[in-house]
Amino acid sequence: MLIVVGLMEFGMFLNSRNAVEFAARDGSVLAAEGGNAAGTDCVVLDKVERDIVSPARNIRIQTIAIYWSDRNGAQIGTNANLYTRSGTTTCTYGGGASLTVPYTLTTPGYVEGARCDVLAGCGGAHPGLDTIGVKVTYQHRWITGIVQQTGLITFSLASATRMEPQE
Repeated sequence: MLIVVGLMEFGMFLNSRNAVEFAARDGSVLAAEGGNAAGTDCVVLDKVERDIVSPARNIRIQTIAIYWSDRNGAQIGTNANLYTRSGTTTCTYGGGASLTVPYTLTTPGYVEGARCDVLAGCGGAHPGLDTIGVKVTYQHRWITGIVQQTGLITFSLASATRMEPQE
C-alpha cells in the first residue's frame, strides 16, 4: 500500500511540475511577443494563471518573475519584475480595454518600457533584442495524509525566449 501511495504522490508532483513548466514557457513566449508594449506583464500573468490546471492549483503560485535574461536563461543583474500572488493589478491598453490579475508588483526592476524589441538594439546595455524570461515559483502540497507529514515542496521553473523584433 505504501508503494502505491508513493507512486500516486510522485505522479501528482510530476503533474504539478509539468503544469508549472508549461505555464512558464507559455508566459515567456507571450512576453517575447508583447515586447515593450504596455500591459504585457498582465497578459503574461493572466496566461500563467490560466495554464495551471487541475490537479495543480493556481492558488499555490507564490511568485512570478518576468526578467531580462542572457541567452542561457539566467537573469541579468537585478532586471526583474517580481509579482506575488496577492492583491490585484489592473493594466489598461491603448484601446481602453483592461485586464485585472490577482498579483501585486513587489519589485519593479524590468519595466515594460525599458525592454528592447528592436532588431538594431536600443542603445546602452541593449545592443540587440532582449531575451525575456518568466520564472514561476510554486508550492506543492502533498495529497495523502501519510506524506503530508513531510511538509510542502516549493520549486521554481523558468523559461526564456528572445523577443520578437518590432521593426
